[in-house]
Amino acid sequence: MPAHQFMLNGQPVSVESPADLPLLWVLRDVLGVTGPKYGCGVGVCGACTSHLDGEAFRPCLHPVGEIAGREVRTIEGLADATGLHPVQQAWIAEDVAQCGFCQPGQIMAAVALLRKNPQPTDADIDAAMSDNVCRCGTYVRIRSAIHRAALLLRSGASLLER
Repeated sequence: MPAHQFMLNGQPVSVESPADLPLLWVLRDVLGVTGPKYGCGVGVCGACTSHLDGEAFRPCLHPVGEIAGREVRTIEGLADATGLHPVQQAWIAEDVAQCGFCQPGQIMAAVALLRKNPQPTDADIDAAMSDNVCRCGTYVRIRSAIHRAALLLRSGASLLER
């Protein structure tokens, strides 16, 4: 089996697996990174949303063979030694999670949105998050948390530093 090397949450990793194995299975079953969830396997629910080279992506859609030499960040790599990421802080403050299953993907999508648009409107948030399904229906709290995170980030924290 071929070895595939990439960066995961700031650390180099090497895994032996078939090149066509979806990265989601490599993350969860080979590397034990369980933040990205399996929801649909076809990229429509957003439960597995992570970042590839700083952009939101769905690891269920990308084979590990496409990831060589790139940077993958999951929810496990979002917080740092100084504490939770501002989006995670906002999620807690707004009491977003009910069941919590979709929240890692929601948070990672929100971080990507705020990197591109630090002052999103409700319409911007709705458009950006429309492909991340929350079966509990906490969309109003998700929107509030993104607005709160945007304020936190504008007050001093930087998404580019985290």
